[in-house]
Amino acid sequence: MRVRAVLVSLRPEQWTKNLLVFGALALSKHLFEPEPFARTAAAFLLLCGISGAVYLLNDVVDVDRDRLHPRKRLRPVASGALPIPTAIALSASFTAACLGGALALGIRFALCLASYFLLNVLYSFKLKNLVILDVLALSLGFPLRAVAGALAIAVEFSDWLLICTLLLALFLALAKRRHELVSLNDNAAQHRATLTEYSPYLLDQMISVVTASCVTAYAFYTTAPETVEKFRTERLVWTLPFVLYGIFRYLYLVHQKEQGGSPTDVLLTDRPLLLDVALWAVTIVVIVYTAEGVPVPLGRG
Repeated sequence: MRVRAVLVSLRPEQWTKNLLVFGALALSKHLFEPEPFARTAAAFLLLCGISGAVYLLNDVVDVDRDRLHPRKRLRPVASGALPIPTAIALSASFTAACLGGALALGIRFALCLASYFLLNVLYSFKLKNLVILDVLALSLGFPLRAVAGALAIAVEFSDWLLICTLLLALFLALAKRRHELVSLNDNAAQHRATLTEYSPYLLDQMISVVTASCVTAYAFYTTAPETVEKFRTERLVWTLPFVLYGIFRYLYLVHQKEQGGSPTDVLLTDRPLLLDVALWAVTIVVIVYTAEGVPVPLGRG
């Protein structure tokens, strides 16, 4: 029973976010090479481990608030199935093991992983209580994952793609805040103090700005001269409809179906959205690997 409680607290269903580390591998045209793939897979596992440590720590910090939430009160730490001292010890152990293992992929990757952990610690103890900074801090973890993937195989990562990743993560974070605010009603402030600083109207305005920025940034990335030169193709812009549909579908689920509390759950349970993401990824790989460009040499950056 205790083992199951630990596994649930590590939240393996959230580890899909760490698949971002494979972005650099795919776009550098090393996706089908054994050594780069193995290094990226190792980076993915280390990110999953450090993410689990963060979730354990966050559950300890938020235990009182989680007990007021209709769904989060069932988490092992909040429900008492996993004692707080055990959760703290496991979090420390996972952190030490993952940071130590990260050194095998290089000091820069280890520093990136440490930065990801420290950002989440700051979020758990302070930043989650600061309006606007809470969603920004939550979103910064996504580009850090993407950078970690590039550092694991020592290739450069496009600044444009980092911007797109940040904006998309910010879009999801704002949608999550909106869902919390609407679904919890009068209990919203007890669950998360910053929710008193938001309103559905304000969040809708922020989401509108971020949505437009995300689509624009992605369009600029796919048509940028440096992108065309790198991949020897102008066809990446063909993937823009997938991005538009994905964002519109997510907005539909948030506003019409009152979803968005867990972006991972939405992605894994909504078939049209899951199919859209899969088609986008496959199209990217086909375009990049059938173009005339050559792989980005390992060891850059």
